[in-house]
Amino acid sequence: MGLNKKTVRDVELKGKRVVMRVDFNVPVKEGKIKDDTRIRAAVPTIKYVLDKGASLVLLSHLGRPDGEVKPEFSLKPTVDVLSKLIGKPVQFVDDCIGEKAVAAAKALKPGELMICENTRFHIEEDMKAKTDEDKAKTADFAKELAKLGDVYVNDAFGTAHRSHGSTAKICKYIPISVAGFLMEKEIQYLGQTVENPKRPFVAIIGGAKISGKLEVLTSLISKCDAILIGGGMAYTFLKAQGHNIGKSLCEDELIDTAKQILAEAKKKNVTFLLPIDNLSADKFDNAAQIKTVGNDIAEGWMALDIGPKTVASYTAEIMKAKTIVWNGPMGCFEMPNFAKGTMAICKAVADASDKGAISVIGGGDSVSAVNQSGLAGKMSHISTGGGASLEFLEGKQLPGVVALNDM
Repeated sequence: MGLNKKTVRDVELKGKRVVMRVDFNVPVKEGKIKDDTRIRAAVPTIKYVLDKGASLVLLSHLGRPDGEVKPEFSLKPTVDVLSKLIGKPVQFVDDCIGEKAVAAAKALKPGELMICENTRFHIEEDMKAKTDEDKAKTADFAKELAKLGDVYVNDAFGTAHRSHGSTAKICKYIPISVAGFLMEKEIQYLGQTVENPKRPFVAIIGGAKISGKLEVLTSLISKCDAILIGGGMAYTFLKAQGHNIGKSLCEDELIDTAKQILAEAKKKNVTFLLPIDNLSADKFDNAAQIKTVGNDIAEGWMALDIGPKTVASYTAEIMKAKTIVWNGPMGCFEMPNFAKGTMAICKAVADASDKGAISVIGGGDSVSAVNQSGLAGKMSHISTGGGASLEFLEGKQLPGVVALNDM
């Protein structure tokens, strides 16, 4: 996949003007930032660039303003937060292209930095360019962004699966294009760990639907020693095996696909584990009646978590692993009564990591679950990208990674 990419460590930064793509797509309410995790995550690369004597221009999107200037999607609230985190003043420019932005960038002295306004206030940043005219517009936008610096750094893995102006196209017009520390870590763990895993290699795949995880399952079957299935998607597989699943989540149109995946796993000698017991409920509610049942769920009842026997079986498999990839929860962990399965898997992954396994957590819900469990610090790597981490695990080329300079 060409994963050997240059990083900020591999280029001379002194006296240079660096334009860096960060992921400051943070939740903002009434002008206040509700969670600054993504801003904090970019600080090590920001500090490194400034300490090396470069000036720095930061680009990011926030939300989906669809090419219109909408004040609620302004990046202005990130200025004070970043300034406090790095202990330096941060300038703000109310556009990311044009004379004002370029003049402000050129006026920066070494060690100074500025944030440009939301790149998605311009439709050319993320529009799907089908006609030649649209392609020319997106290219012109990327050229304008390139005027902001002479070195480009991408530290926004969460948008690396998008071929946008500020994430990939800009690299055509700035010859020195490298990864920041966050991007480097994602490439190392999600890419290289999966390409060349220490064995046994165990994948834990959960979440609501097979449809969202089809490609990752297909990709992992050819790489893994064991795959453990949880969440709503398990019940499509169980129905494919002839079990009664009551009112549990099921994608009937994918039952044949589920059968094919099971057959493929058998053919490749991959241990493919499905739940052997389940927490079933009479309604989708934390206050529902709950029964632990085997793999046949009564009519009118639905499975909302894996049961204790499944937890024991999955834990045993996880404890053998040297490499673990986890994407998707085991049940409706947002409701405390159906969080036990997911939390038990968190503990198993943490324990295996303590014993030296490499554990990679990718995907929004799994990350939330690990944070909720209080065991995040035990994991080798928690990915910052939802869709990007899933596509990386599928073995897809990510435009934002491909565009960077190779070693």
